[in-house]
Amino acid sequence: MSRSHLRTLAALAVLLLSTIPGADARAGDLPGTGRAEATRSVVYAKHGMVACAQPLAAQAGLEVLKQGGSAVDAAIATNACLGLMEPTANGIGGDLFAIVWDPKTRKLHGLNACGRSPLHLKAEQIPPDSEGTIPLYSPYSWSVPGCVDGWAELHAKFGKLPLARDLAPAIHFADEGFPLSPVIASDWGRSVARFKDKPGFAAVFMPGGHAPAEGEIFKNPALGQSLRLIAAGGRDAYYKGEIAREFVRYSSSVGGFFTLEDFAQHHSEWVDPVSTDYRGYTVWELPPPGQGIAALQLLNVLENFDLKRMGRGSADFWHVMTEAKKLVFADRARYYADPEFARVPVAQLLSKEYAKERAALVDMKHAARTDMPGEPAALNRRETTYLCTADADGMMVSLIQSNYTGFGSGYAIPALGFGIQDRGNLFDLKPGRPNSYAPGKRPFHTIIPAFMTKDGAPVMAFGLMGGDMQPQGHAQIVVNLVDFGMNLQQAGDVIRFHHTGSSEPTGTVMTDGGVLHIEPGLPDSLIAELRRRGHRMENESAGAYGGYQAIWRDAKSGVYSGATERRKDGCALGY
Repeated sequence: MSRSHLRTLAALAVLLLSTIPGADARAGDLPGTGRAEATRSVVYAKHGMVACAQPLAAQAGLEVLKQGGSAVDAAIATNACLGLMEPTANGIGGDLFAIVWDPKTRKLHGLNACGRSPLHLKAEQIPPDSEGTIPLYSPYSWSVPGCVDGWAELHAKFGKLPLARDLAPAIHFADEGFPLSPVIASDWGRSVARFKDKPGFAAVFMPGGHAPAEGEIFKNPALGQSLRLIAAGGRDAYYKGEIAREFVRYSSSVGGFFTLEDFAQHHSEWVDPVSTDYRGYTVWELPPPGQGIAALQLLNVLENFDLKRMGRGSADFWHVMTEAKKLVFADRARYYADPEFARVPVAQLLSKEYAKERAALVDMKHAARTDMPGEPAALNRRETTYLCTADADGMMVSLIQSNYTGFGSGYAIPALGFGIQDRGNLFDLKPGRPNSYAPGKRPFHTIIPAFMTKDGAPVMAFGLMGGDMQPQGHAQIVVNLVDFGMNLQQAGDVIRFHHTGSSEPTGTVMTDGGVLHIEPGLPDSLIAELRRRGHRMENESAGAYGGYQAIWRDAKSGVYSGATERRKDGCALGY
């Protein structure tokens, strides 16, 4: 097909998209501000929905729903497949967080399934890297993986099918193989140079001595066997059985610090989600040690500005969004930590009065240069997977799972078929601070699931994966939906910003105002005005803006709508 034909088809596609019902002219006509940016239709279904970053994983979750499984069964099936198919982001060597809407009790349940640092590793034993932080790709950064215990807790409370049925699709694909999807294959290929010499990495993730290419079949029978053990023995197979024993054997052989005690004592925690009201909707996140309340703080600050009147086509809009983020991340650096080890003033941080005080600090003419303490580049991580599910009974699940940095630490256990996360890198090595390292402590966490309700009824399970992008992305999705009236797909497709160089709980100080990244498509004059106000602007790859998935429930009909991230491989599927 000629280039002229392709240009004609592209123009027709834009024209057709611009006529989709439900568009809101308030969003404006500039690129990145309206429905012409929607890349696909919203998916509608009556009985159930799955949205995730890999189509085969979504199909696995949907099949579980069709066989009578709950939204939690579907979430476990989907997540287990993603750990195999997207090891560049997640797996059973990582942590998990979830929010579940239970239609029986009409209540949200929050699960913190993150792990703790080794009980016998002390801060003085850790040699800091050149930035004064815990070495990222090393056993010093390991914490006990919480994913499998998270599955067990979710399944015990809300599962309908046997756990073995939930894990069956992942076991099948691990044994028989599956073809790699494009974005995941690209991330996989870029990771090889960094991790190929890490113990066990090549044996697990480089069959034939190379990263599998797009469309190439990848098998992982060792992971399939690990999942069989979990299917038969539940969480104890992982934390008290053969998997734990092999984990500790591997740890000892490569200079790690894990003991059987670390695994035997691990447990997840059911927590109450926290919320704020934003222009008639209630947005929910999980409390620390995660960064979820940063999204709520950001919305509280933004509520003090008339974003609809500013419009996404104005410099004022992007300036306010960025400056509000800086203010919130300063609080994030100072206060967010494991509440078992530090007092975190959640109620005060989420108060509307405090948000007004913070909003008053925004200078509309100048970008703030100082933001204490500062953000090291190490925390700008995007490798996470987010998924959401919903079933015919009205249960909805918002779940996020991660190794932290892609393949995690790069250390992989050949006998078990998975790698080990490096979440412990997020501890502060300086003593006496909320997030300071301690044995048996949970580090500050970036991965956050989200939920939205209205008048006590469930509205949306959603999330946006990607390190420090997550609270920024959550707020942008809510603003796009509530302030600009976009539909579920448009809200994720339009241009996003990502500000880096602000505050982080590791304690590194930066005073240059950070860097504002905005996706291409806004007018040059708008970008020039932002530069004039003092914003340092740089380009960033598409993956740095996060990966969005969402399921919306119509309160009257009960019909679900699903949307997925155009920057990833995934899809939303319903029936």
